[in-house]
Amino acid sequence: MKTINILSALLLLCSFNVAAQTEVKIYGDDDYAPYSYAQAGKMTGLYTAVLKKVAEKMPDYKISFVKTPWKRGLSDIEKGKIFALYPPYAHPEKRPYMEYETAILDEELSLFCSDKIAKQDRPAWPVDYYGLTIGNNAGFTVGGDAFLEAVKDGKISLKEVKGTSKNLQKLINGRIDCYLNDGLATEWELKKLQDNGKYSGSGVSKALVISAEQGYLGFVTDGGKFPYKDDFKKQYNRVLTEMKKSGEVQQIVDNYLK
Repeated sequence: MKTINILSALLLLCSFNVAAQTEVKIYGDDDYAPYSYAQAGKMTGLYTAVLKKVAEKMPDYKISFVKTPWKRGLSDIEKGKIFALYPPYAHPEKRPYMEYETAILDEELSLFCSDKIAKQDRPAWPVDYYGLTIGNNAGFTVGGDAFLEAVKDGKISLKEVKGTSKNLQKLINGRIDCYLNDGLATEWELKKLQDNGKYSGSGVSKALVISAEQGYLGFVTDGGKFPYKDDFKKQYNRVLTEMKKSGEVQQIVDNYLK
């Protein structure tokens, strides 16, 4: 009888712990391979792999990952509709509606151009690229203030479409001169295009490494709809920091890229 009572108590305790979990939805860019993208309707990629491991270490929360087009995600978090979005770069002056604390991964912002452009010596960014048409992922704020000012002044033409694949196909087909994006993400997508017969393997080269950026999990600034915000952030930042110090995050990256 005591054994039965103990088992019953344990089952009740387990049930209570499951019930006590707070459900949290985290939204991710659905078209930013290899970092964050949707495959068969589910989120995957390097950022997703790291965040899922963080989620496993936060038992107070039942965390789910939801795909979203990047511009919609930015709009939704600006309006306070969603709690968190990944992986923005930290631009608090341009996006005051998001908070950034612990970076997840480092990214290398690079410029890929047609070989005709890339073979010329153009070390100065952005002045050496005046007069050119440069592609960018819709909703991405990258390239620096001088670049954005040059675009505003009409010295550089900026063309934006959704996703790395579409931008690269425009570059391959000569519809833009260069494409601005993370180096690893661009090389990853070029390989996929080549495997699918959409790229010959030549004609596009990395012309310049512009800067290093860091991707974050951005939390909504106005957390009125999310009473768990402060506790969640505290736990999240602690777990992620520990994982980075122990080398676990780097191991996830190494394993993923293999």
